[in-house]
Amino acid sequence: MKKYLFFSVFVLVSAMLTGQEIQNFRPQQVVSPEFREGRVTFRIAAPQAHQITLNGSWMGSNTAAERLTRDSTGVWSVTITAPSPEIYTYSFNVDGVSKNDDANIFVQRDGRRFMSILLVDGPLTANYREAKQRGNVDHVWYDSPAIGINRRMFVYTPYGYADSNQKYPVLYLLHGAGGDEDAWSNMGRACQILDNLIEQGKAKPMLVVMPNGNPGQQAAQTLLIPETPIDRSNPAFANAYPHSIVKDIVPYIEKHYRVIAEPDGRALAGLSMGGGHTVTTTTLYPGFFSYIVPLSAAVMQLAQRDQADVDAEFQAVKKAGYKLYWLACGTDDFIWDSSKNLDEILTRNGMEHTFRITDGGHTWANWRIYLNEFATLLFK
Repeated sequence: MKKYLFFSVFVLVSAMLTGQEIQNFRPQQVVSPEFREGRVTFRIAAPQAHQITLNGSWMGSNTAAERLTRDSTGVWSVTITAPSPEIYTYSFNVDGVSKNDDANIFVQRDGRRFMSILLVDGPLTANYREAKQRGNVDHVWYDSPAIGINRRMFVYTPYGYADSNQKYPVLYLLHGAGGDEDAWSNMGRACQILDNLIEQGKAKPMLVVMPNGNPGQQAAQTLLIPETPIDRSNPAFANAYPHSIVKDIVPYIEKHYRVIAEPDGRALAGLSMGGGHTVTTTTLYPGFFSYIVPLSAAVMQLAQRDQADVDAEFQAVKKAGYKLYWLACGTDDFIWDSSKNLDEILTRNGMEHTFRITDGGHTWANWRIYLNEFATLLFK
């Protein structure tokens, strides 16, 4: 009965439409984005729209836009010169409403925002594609007594881990504010980068642990688990997450995975808020990590503290020993002054380190580049 009713309605509607209207009534098969001869075309089917524009992160401004034109079938399009090789995000503005590209299944999640992605191939982005030899990513739940809740983290194991008896070093990789345990694997392309570097023989096979740095969250918000309210003014909760890294996360990994359970087998790196967590954790626990990598680090508080106290903490790190201290930041980053101050602290205290300076700001474009570089220096 339902099938007969649907067929009757379709026949009735078809009888009332012209041939062109029937064509417009059918869903449009749209290809977008489409690369051809150094140019890229974006398309969207919107027969009833009056105006559509394209905004992309390569444009350098939230107000910059390219206007699309409509064809006879109701498909709008615009063709532009392909941006330089990189990963970009973009969206359409349809009569004043922002909309992702329905034809593009390649999306990324930044906190609560889902965005369409444009990956432009080239030497810079070669490691952002899938390697031939791919590792695995476990979604692991663990108890965190330091924070008081059960939590989730992502654990990357390299190609061949399951069939090997060897022990591997571990990179603990921390995200920034607004991110979660999925940030580095999703926006940072960390698994693809490590797969490619390891396959090319440029990086040591290693595990990569990507925890959730928001102490009120058990896991990413997409799991719909209510957050635990955190009183950040409570001194008892100070540095709960840095303590949890050493007391909860590392012990779990060293119990459940075949890893090198000593400082020379541990690296700690993080971006922005995670860079701040990296510095805090390594000053709270000198000598626990032999490889220390703060990226665009949010360590503004160091400039506000007594210099003698700060120097004493870094002297303790120096005395305990480390193999690599590698920091990086873009000159257009709003955290640039904070990174320069960290560089000055390390220099003042006679601590050997590398300060990688790039163009650009507080963006994943930089952090992916940094991971490509410092991962090749670890555990050597």
